[in-house]
Amino acid sequence: MKVLQAMAGAEFGGAEAFFVRLVRALHRAGLDQRVLIRENKARANSLREAGIEPLELPFGGMLDRRTPRAFKHEIKTFQPQVVMTWMNRASKMCPKGDFVQVGRLGGYYDLKYYRNCDHLIGNTEDIVSHIVDQGWDKSRAHYLPNFVSEDQAEPLSRRSLYTPENAALILAMGRLHENKAFDVLLRAMARVPNTYLWLAGDGPLRESLEKQAEDLGIKPRVRFLGWREDTAALFAACDLFVCPSRHEPLGNVVLEAWAQGVPLIAADSMGPGTLIEHMDSGILVPVDDSDALARAIRAVIDDYDLADHIARRGREVYEEKFTEGQVVKRYLDFFQTIVANRAN
Repeated sequence: MKVLQAMAGAEFGGAEAFFVRLVRALHRAGLDQRVLIRENKARANSLREAGIEPLELPFGGMLDRRTPRAFKHEIKTFQPQVVMTWMNRASKMCPKGDFVQVGRLGGYYDLKYYRNCDHLIGNTEDIVSHIVDQGWDKSRAHYLPNFVSEDQAEPLSRRSLYTPENAALILAMGRLHENKAFDVLLRAMARVPNTYLWLAGDGPLRESLEKQAEDLGIKPRVRFLGWREDTAALFAACDLFVCPSRHEPLGNVVLEAWAQGVPLIAADSMGPGTLIEHMDSGILVPVDDSDALARAIRAVIDDYDLADHIARRGREVYEEKFTEGQVVKRYLDFFQTIVANRAN
């Protein structure tokens, strides 16, 4: 089986991170792959470290002639049975050929970019419903979930980030963008004294969020960490993980919290709302409700049994459905099935 994978992603993002994890995991499982990515030194190096040599291309706009030519050449020389294109641009730029084209969606995208695809993958059941609701043949829409790294690490020293050892420590991660609703989390923090927040990520709202923290009088309790590679160490150091997103198609961070055995609170947005069983594998609060979020934070901090229960149940759900081995097997079975069906 030969599979060509193409990703024209952003510099950072959940889909981009999962692309690297999946390609590396499929490589370990013995799948023969050719990988095309938008020029990105860190992503290319991460693939090379696993023994995968990617071809870096511009994946640009109308004036980009190099990418379509290279895409077509790689398909001609590699002769894959499956071409898997991630998100809009790669799917739109994929040439036609004697292979099965699979588009992989990590959000609620317009299907106009996927007209040439034979099959579509959604990483949540709700995204698959969105695909079908746009008129896509249900038999060619498939749910294949994500997995996350289960690597463990020693806790990052709180002292290194000027955080008291005896304080309740909240961790949040993601792009500093309006969709992630970190402004709501900061307002909730103002209602929960004696707690500290480590916020890992960067983006266009960093300056305004830092000003908001100062205006709320909580800046001494908030650490803006930027993008981090040591996420396992961050999880190991925290008492609670919060995902306050207004818009979150999946929420890889939900899976990460579960995998790390950390209690989880999330806003009831699309992805987390379908993954989390309220008061079992996590706590759900209404979107944009800082008061409810503050109450949930206090509840987890003040109730050890509740915190232990949701952490343990989250880990159990992860082990039941979202481990690397389970997800990789589903992808390999899927590739075999669609190639066999095409031959018939």
